[in-house]
Amino acid sequence: MEHDFRYVRFQGRELAENTLFPKGIFSICHQLANEKMDEEDAALFFEIDKWFSEELPWPGPCKRQERVVCFFKTENTEEMIKMVRPMMWLLEKYNHPYYVVFTNTPGEIVYEDRWQVCCKVEDPEIVAVQPSWSPKD
Repeated sequence: MEHDFRYVRFQGRELAENTLFPKGIFSICHQLANEKMDEEDAALFFEIDKWFSEELPWPGPCKRQERVVCFFKTENTEEMIKMVRPMMWLLEKYNHPYYVVFTNTPGEIVYEDRWQVCCKVEDPEIVAVQPSWSPKD
Protein backbone atom coordinates (compact mmCIF):
# COMPACT_ATOMS: atom_id res chain seq x y z
CA MET A 1 0.00 0.00 0.00
CA GLU A 2 2.74 2.49 0.86
CA HIS A 3 4.01 2.29 -2.72
CA ASP A 4 0.82 4.03 -3.85
CA PHE A 5 1.98 7.10 -1.94
CA ARG A 6 4.87 9.44 -2.68
CA TYR A 7 5.62 10.61 0.88
CA VAL A 8 5.77 9.17 4.39
CA ARG A 9 6.18 10.82 7.79
CA PHE A 10 6.73 9.29 11.23
CA GLN A 11 5.13 11.51 13.85
CA GLY A 12 3.67 11.62 17.33
CA ARG A 13 0.53 13.12 18.81
CA GLU A 14 2.04 16.14 20.52
CA LEU A 15 2.40 19.34 18.55
CA ALA A 16 5.71 21.07 17.88
CA GLU A 17 5.85 24.56 19.34
CA ASN A 18 7.05 26.31 16.18
CA THR A 19 4.78 24.56 13.65
CA LEU A 20 1.76 23.44 15.70
CA PHE A 21 2.06 20.25 13.60
CA PRO A 22 2.65 16.82 15.16
CA LYS A 23 6.29 16.37 16.19
CA GLY A 24 8.42 14.15 14.00
CA ILE A 25 10.07 10.98 15.22
CA PHE A 26 13.50 12.62 15.52
CA SER A 27 12.20 15.37 17.82
CA ILE A 28 10.34 12.85 19.93
CA CYS A 29 13.34 10.52 20.24
CA HIS A 30 15.67 13.43 21.07
CA GLN A 31 13.37 14.42 23.91
CA LEU A 32 13.03 10.85 25.18
CA ALA A 33 16.81 10.28 24.95
CA ASN A 34 17.43 13.37 27.05
CA GLU A 35 14.66 12.72 29.59
CA LYS A 36 13.70 9.04 29.85
CA MET A 37 15.80 6.57 27.88
CA ASP A 38 18.41 4.49 29.60
CA GLU A 39 22.00 4.99 28.45
CA GLU A 40 22.01 2.08 25.98
CA ASP A 41 18.77 3.15 24.28
CA ALA A 42 19.88 6.77 24.08
CA ALA A 43 23.18 5.64 22.51
CA LEU A 44 21.23 3.64 19.92
CA PHE A 45 19.12 6.65 19.01
CA PHE A 46 22.12 9.01 18.80
CA GLU A 47 23.92 6.53 16.52
CA ILE A 48 20.88 6.46 14.21
CA ASP A 49 20.62 10.24 14.34
CA LYS A 50 24.31 10.52 13.44
CA TRP A 51 23.78 8.22 10.43
CA PHE A 52 20.95 10.42 9.16
CA SER A 53 23.04 13.56 9.71
CA GLU A 54 25.83 12.09 7.61
CA GLU A 55 23.63 10.60 4.86
CA LEU A 56 20.96 13.26 4.33
CA PRO A 57 21.34 16.95 3.60
CA TRP A 58 20.08 19.17 6.42
CA PRO A 59 17.30 21.25 4.76
CA GLY A 60 17.80 25.02 4.92
CA PRO A 61 14.22 25.67 6.12
CA CYS A 62 14.85 23.31 9.06
CA LYS A 63 18.15 25.00 9.92
CA ARG A 64 16.36 28.33 9.99
CA GLN A 65 13.53 26.83 12.10
CA GLU A 66 10.91 27.87 9.57
CA ARG A 67 7.37 26.55 9.91
CA VAL A 68 7.99 23.39 7.86
CA VAL A 69 7.51 19.66 8.25
CA CYS A 70 9.54 17.02 6.48
CA PHE A 71 8.42 13.89 4.69
CA PHE A 72 10.55 11.10 3.26
CA LYS A 73 10.03 10.21 -0.38
CA THR A 74 8.76 6.63 -0.51
CA GLU A 75 10.57 5.94 -3.79
CA ASN A 76 14.00 6.28 -2.15
CA THR A 77 13.43 5.41 1.48
CA GLU A 78 14.00 1.67 1.82
CA GLU A 79 17.34 2.11 3.61
CA MET A 80 16.10 5.06 5.65
CA ILE A 81 13.00 3.22 6.79
CA LYS A 82 15.24 0.34 7.87
CA MET A 83 17.10 2.90 10.02
CA VAL A 84 13.82 4.36 11.38
CA ARG A 85 12.47 0.99 12.55
CA PRO A 86 14.68 0.91 15.70
CA MET A 87 13.38 4.38 16.57
CA MET A 88 9.81 3.06 16.31
CA TRP A 89 10.85 0.21 18.59
CA LEU A 90 12.24 2.75 21.08
CA LEU A 91 8.96 4.69 21.01
CA GLU A 92 7.06 1.49 21.71
CA LYS A 93 9.46 0.51 24.50
CA TYR A 94 8.89 3.87 26.19
CA ASN A 95 5.12 3.72 25.55
CA HIS A 96 5.13 6.77 23.30
CA PRO A 97 2.37 6.71 20.65
CA TYR A 98 3.27 7.48 17.06
CA TYR A 99 1.80 7.35 13.58
CA VAL A 100 3.15 6.43 10.18
CA VAL A 101 1.43 8.80 7.76
CA PHE A 102 1.44 8.23 4.01
CA THR A 103 0.32 10.99 1.65
CA ASN A 104 0.50 12.35 -1.87
CA THR A 105 -0.43 15.86 -0.73
CA PRO A 106 2.00 16.98 1.98
CA GLY A 107 1.49 20.69 1.32
CA GLU A 108 3.47 23.39 -0.46
CA ILE A 109 6.97 22.02 -0.98
CA VAL A 110 9.65 24.60 -0.15
CA TYR A 111 12.65 22.23 -0.16
CA GLU A 112 13.35 18.99 -1.97
CA ASP A 113 16.29 16.64 -2.34
CA ARG A 114 16.65 13.02 -3.39
CA TRP A 115 15.37 11.69 -0.06
CA GLN A 116 12.91 14.18 1.40
CA VAL A 117 10.72 17.21 1.05
CA CYS A 118 9.97 20.06 3.44
CA CYS A 119 6.53 21.57 3.27
CA LYS A 120 5.25 24.88 4.54
CA VAL A 121 2.89 24.63 7.51
CA GLU A 122 0.11 27.13 7.14
CA ASP A 123 -2.85 25.69 9.01
CA PRO A 124 -2.30 25.50 12.77
CA GLU A 125 -5.51 23.48 13.06
CA ILE A 126 -3.93 20.35 11.53
CA VAL A 127 -3.89 17.38 13.90
CA ALA A 128 -2.45 13.87 13.67
CA VAL A 129 -4.42 11.44 11.55
CA GLN A 130 -5.19 7.83 12.35
CA PRO A 131 -2.35 5.52 11.36
CA SER A 132 -2.62 3.73 8.05
CA TRP A 133 0.08 1.26 9.08
CA SER A 134 1.77 0.17 12.25
CA PRO A 135 4.84 -1.98 12.87
CA LYS A 136 2.59 -4.64 14.40
CA ASP A 137 0.82 -5.24 11.06
